[in-house]
Amino acid sequence: MSWKLPWRPCYSAAGEYTGTMPWLFSYGTLRDPAVQRSTLGRVLPSEADELVGYQLTTVEVADAAFVALTGQAVHANVVCTGRAEHRVGGVALQVTDDDLARFDRYEAPARYERVITTLASGRAAWVFAFAG
Repeated sequence: MSWKLPWRPCYSAAGEYTGTMPWLFSYGTLRDPAVQRSTLGRVLPSEADELVGYQLTTVEVADAAFVALTGQAVHANVVCTGRAEHRVGGVALQVTDDDLARFDRYEAPARYERVITTLASGRAAWVFAFAG
């Protein structure tokens, strides 16, 4: 089942989520099948999409255990610009609520937070962005 919201830049409305099969947009490590297998025990269905109103940047992660787990200290990040012409390519992953909880735990040491936005396809999706 797909659920949609009108596009709003930098939209974060965790309390408004009412879908039965949420989507998670990945522009980085979560689209890697090896990361999905190690975190969830399976590879997720996905579709190419774009994150609208964001630009791709990088952040240096200070958590030594997370760096050891991922093999890198510098990770992709997105920054909201609110400009519809700014887009980041990636994939929309079809996830369950349990998958989201597992990805929350995976991303927590890197200080990413999960927000909801609308993708270029019109699909509402969660995305992780660096919380600072």
